[in-house]
Amino acid sequence: MGGAKLVLFTVKSGDTESAGRALAPHFERDAVILSLQNGVDNAERLAGVLGREVIPAVVYVAVEMVGPGHVKHHGRRELLIGESATSERIAKMFIAAGVPVEVSANVMGALWAKLIVNCAYNAISAIAQLPYGRMVAVEGIPALMQQVVDECLAVAGAAGIKVPGDLIKAVPKIAETMPGQLSSTAQDLARGKPTEIEHLNGYVTKKGAALGVPTPVNRTLLALVKLLEKR
Repeated sequence: MGGAKLVLFTVKSGDTESAGRALAPHFERDAVILSLQNGVDNAERLAGVLGREVIPAVVYVAVEMVGPGHVKHHGRRELLIGESATSERIAKMFIAAGVPVEVSANVMGALWAKLIVNCAYNAISAIAQLPYGRMVAVEGIPALMQQVVDECLAVAGAAGIKVPGDLIKAVPKIAETMPGQLSSTAQDLARGKPTEIEHLNGYVTKKGAALGVPTPVNRTLLALVKLLEKR
């Protein structure tokens, strides 16, 4: 880490604080830290550990680890990052390297939009160990996913989050554009690794409880994935 001016922080959400504490002594004073993680609160949690600014980012990339050192790209490749004094310069660097980047004034809303997509797909794909295309072809699954989205949007609304786009239409299209994608939660379960479910459906469940918004479907999916983690 010594000498790095731009740090791409990419660990799983459950490792944010511990990785942050381990890296803290090695960050340069003027280093810019970019959180490229699932979930909506990683940048805030990391900033709390480090006592310095962390720029949140939304990663729109669908991949699969198909073997040691072998990453299969299923779709999309762009990033969206929050506003800061250095965001425009970072965006230009990434764009010059062939990675599309947009700077957003509503990165939190975009993070919630991705969270909602993950809540709709990840747990169900993990429980069934099926890619998105085969998953949504099963009777009752699209309706179940719609219930997840409805609960998430209710929580976001109660939290005062402006979620961009029309997720009611956007969520089903994910399976059409990336039918072969297996969720990261499914991949973690298959490898016997801890999942990020606490920071996906679990986050919505906890936030809903705090705001008085019921989330029974998200709570059920959370419990089932946690049950599978114990195998």
